[in-house]
Amino acid sequence: MFGRRADGRLLKKVDPIITLTPYLMPMRCDAQVFLSYQLDYEKLARYIVKQGAEGNKFTFMELIIAAFIRCISELPDANRFIANKRLYARTQLAVSFALLKDTAVEGAIEENTVKCLFDPRDTIFDVAQRVSTAIAENRREEADNSALKLAKLLNNPILANTIVFLARFLDRYGIMPKYIMDASPFHTSMFITNMASIGMPAVHHHIYNFGTTSLFFSIGSVQRTVSIGPDGQPVRKRLLPIGITADERICAGATYAKLVGRMVELLNNPELLETPPETVHFDEGIEYSLPKPKKSRSRKNQEQSASV
Repeated sequence: MFGRRADGRLLKKVDPIITLTPYLMPMRCDAQVFLSYQLDYEKLARYIVKQGAEGNKFTFMELIIAAFIRCISELPDANRFIANKRLYARTQLAVSFALLKDTAVEGAIEENTVKCLFDPRDTIFDVAQRVSTAIAENRREEADNSALKLAKLLNNPILANTIVFLARFLDRYGIMPKYIMDASPFHTSMFITNMASIGMPAVHHHIYNFGTTSLFFSIGSVQRTVSIGPDGQPVRKRLLPIGITADERICAGATYAKLVGRMVELLNNPELLETPPETVHFDEGIEYSLPKPKKSRSRKNQEQSASV
């Protein structure tokens, strides 16, 4: 309330046009913009195979998350959100995603939703460990995280309407308890879905009006195409389509352009994600609250192990 929130800090130095935009487009569904990109599948696949031979298991989703985190360390403006028509800088760097749970019943489909916290200094090794740990903890059939427990609690329509109304009210005025925000996958820097895992193309997923999600990424099934090579001959290529939905109110269009351009550059050269960034930038000096540090198997550790 009065500009104070557990998950963000009210920004003061904001372009007047950006300040006005939430009043013209009060909901995220008013302000959605859609982008489509195609990544070089071959480069990413070769990198994943190469790292696998060295004992590091990476996924396409982990690489995209790592690239996003690196970009936020350079462009903190993209880690903002709108609440009650006011612009906030996040106090966390978080990514949410849904996963399929392991079930004992053949053909049964159950989902769980996970939110991971990251350090803007994380490398691809750190990201892979955080994501794989979260997946292992939440994929088990008996695993019920806070979000899933709350969803099961709201099976009664009357109770669901009451609780959701109250949650929206508390969230709007910034007085929702922090532990609820921490449990909510909708209070996140970016939501990502891997449509390729279920054989679907990339989609432009809506961004939720509830919560603070400002970006939604979608990974689609591999596409095969033919292009003209440098010698003028046709070349077969495989592409990894990405669908992006963004809340255009949180920053200038040029910032989004830099974000996506930089992500494509990093994913075309994933080796750049193996080392921490030299400098990390924070929005108006606001540093993120970071998760507890976890040991990661860095390239340096690998080299030391190999030399023993």
